[in-house]
Amino acid sequence: MTERWPHLLPHHGRFDYAPITRRPDYVWPNGARLAVYLGFNLEHFAFGDGLGARIGPPSAEPDVLNHGWREYGNRVGAWRCLELFDQLGLKTGALINTALYDHCPELVAACVARGDELIGHGHSNAERQAEFDEAGERALLLRCAGRIQAASGAAPTGWLSPWISESHATPDLLAETGYRYTLNWCHDDQPTRMRTRSGQPLWAVPYPQELNDIPMIVARQMDAKDFCAMVRDNFDEMRQQATRQPLVMGLALHPYIVGQPYRLRHLRPVLEAFAAARDRGKIWFTTPGEICRHMERLAIERPDGF
Repeated sequence: MTERWPHLLPHHGRFDYAPITRRPDYVWPNGARLAVYLGFNLEHFAFGDGLGARIGPPSAEPDVLNHGWREYGNRVGAWRCLELFDQLGLKTGALINTALYDHCPELVAACVARGDELIGHGHSNAERQAEFDEAGERALLLRCAGRIQAASGAAPTGWLSPWISESHATPDLLAETGYRYTLNWCHDDQPTRMRTRSGQPLWAVPYPQELNDIPMIVARQMDAKDFCAMVRDNFDEMRQQATRQPLVMGLALHPYIVGQPYRLRHLRPVLEAFAAARDRGKIWFTTPGEICRHMERLAIERPDGF
């Protein structure tokens, strides 16, 4: 007798399975095949309370060691990174906690002056979004969008939840509160159109969890030179893969990690390689918002293809 499984596994229902070898073909602007962006995470943490990455074992609050290490990013590391980005003419997708407007508004203003895209990233990374009820989560999304618009002149179109923490309703709430893409999902190398309960469109733009300094350097204790070698290897391999189909490569950076001088020394030649490939027209160096806008245009031009 044939054994029958009792039920299908639960599914999110946001998109269907589609192997990357069987996708519609398209190109990025100027005929590029690989889109590359920097996700520059600018975060602020409550003192004496809440969550936060750690360089050492947690101590009883106030945990001065770990709080001070993270704060180095806002006071020093981010500015050194911005100097390097300026030297190479590299824009970023700046993922910002709105608490920065109260703590260090000069840092957000510097990103706006550079022309970086501001992406919503919660109010503080000391809290997890999934712990809010639906009304509280909706209020968080609206408050962050309103604060960014009021302080910096434009509402964000994209969102990355603090700690990539979602409720079952997060994609629905994002679409309903005016966001057009999410960076929470790391399931693909191409953007994915997600289903929402309202039918309003929401794109999942690829965001890296491997090419990301927190899981690699902090969690896996990878040395900076090895992390940067990994980024360069990934870049070279994806450029080769992208000859067959368009791909997205993101690099997630936190200034309290890569803004440490010895790590920035290893990151510098990697970003120089990005800039050189951009200048030769070999890649589209961009932001997540520009990737989303390109996919929105394609979806209008080819409604049955995406």
